[in-house]
Amino acid sequence: MTLSAFTAPGRFWRGNLHTHTTRSDGCLEPAEVCRRYRDEGYDFLALTDHFVGRYGYPITDTRPFRAPGFTTLPGAELHSGAMENGELWHILAVGLPEDFTPPDVPDFRAGPGQETGPALAARAVAAGAFVAVAHPQWSGLTLADARSLSAAHAVEIYNHGCAMGCERPDGAALADLLLTEGRRLTLIATDDAHFTEPDHFGGWVMVKAEENEPEALLAALKRGDFYASQGPELRRVALEGDWIELECSAVTAIVLQGAGTAATALHGASMTRARLPIERFRASPFLRVTIRDAAGRRAWSNPLHL
Repeated sequence: MTLSAFTAPGRFWRGNLHTHTTRSDGCLEPAEVCRRYRDEGYDFLALTDHFVGRYGYPITDTRPFRAPGFTTLPGAELHSGAMENGELWHILAVGLPEDFTPPDVPDFRAGPGQETGPALAARAVAAGAFVAVAHPQWSGLTLADARSLSAAHAVEIYNHGCAMGCERPDGAALADLLLTEGRRLTLIATDDAHFTEPDHFGGWVMVKAEENEPEALLAALKRGDFYASQGPELRRVALEGDWIELECSAVTAIVLQGAGTAATALHGASMTRARLPIERFRASPFLRVTIRDAAGRRAWSNPLHL
């Protein structure tokens, strides 16, 4: 069994799925944000400004900013209702249609009678969006919160803006708990860029698709045909009998992770291949791979379900 990202037709395209502009609380105009990502070598970008009344519930038309070799996906960061800590939900929605009906959220405060976060996420999925749990560590998301968001496709395993701004970038623990319970979730890395600090060009997805076009990219995201990265490249992750076989760019650590304490690691210099036993994962419903290079940058596979 090989992860679909490494068997699907096409090639890998690099993109950021979480980005803010002057349409909400970012400091650069949409055209300039798109230019910077394009000139940094990204193949695609989603602008996901905060979908609240203060900003006029923006879903930016980014079609004018597309160029040969660079495309855009419409999106927004959705908000409505309170999490267990009383704060407003943050839900990433990529591929959201421009006529998506806003919830009643005038500002960044949860209020009585608002649509719940889980209901809003389900409505976004029904409208055709790829939906992810945004920055769970930063948000203070509880396991009960995450369980209730049953429509989500993915969890942000890494949020670069939260790494730079508050040292709370991680979604791995929450994702692993949900995966242990049988949820079929994928893992994305994002920037959450506002360009107010060094919160950009630090985390992305590599999406396998036949074309660098919005429809093809969105379909591949929903299928899970991608991996997440800060720099290292995953080239193959496959379950072969009692072994995980892996190919990647040169790294110093290869780690297999599963439910509970199930984990095993291989350390070395300039490793590009590995074959690791899965004996420790017999009781785990999933297995995933993290690799780390000499600079400390990581890449994350989507889960293999055992």
